[in-house]
Amino acid sequence: MLARKHVLIAMGILIAASALVLALTQKPTAPNISFTTLDGRQVALQSLRGKVVLVNFWATSCPGCVKEMPQIIDTYRKFNARGLEVIAVAMSYDPPEYVQNYARQRDLPFMVALDATGEAAKAFNQVKLTPTTFVIDREGHIIQQTLGELDFAKLATLLEQTLGGAT
Repeated sequence: MLARKHVLIAMGILIAASALVLALTQKPTAPNISFTTLDGRQVALQSLRGKVVLVNFWATSCPGCVKEMPQIIDTYRKFNARGLEVIAVAMSYDPPEYVQNYARQRDLPFMVALDATGEAAKAFNQVKLTPTTFVIDREGHIIQQTLGELDFAKLATLLEQTLGGAT
């Protein structure tokens, strides 16, 4: 009877440990939303499966966002040919004409979207602070979320690992 009890306790511990490992290794799936780009196109996030996607919530009035944008451009240029896409999502409070001017003046080479209704920010766990950046793997799982300015050395390492030698 005592041996049976020990076996049951051991099985319970094993099941609990397995559940914990599974919970810690499960990557959340990115929301199934569409973005409206500056040129009026609708881009469904799901249509980018097979690519690694960096979604950056930003605002023209955010000093950290403006500071990191040149490095996001460099990152895009370095990794785009290997399968990286970038979507810079302007927050709902950012006037569209400011976003248009910023994107045009800096010749942003990636998609810039307007989150006029705030639905994208809401779908990504209620983003309220900028910059907030998500890295989504080829299968559509969020593999990194960063609140505040990015550490570009760590981002490059993550992208190297995630993109591999793909062309």
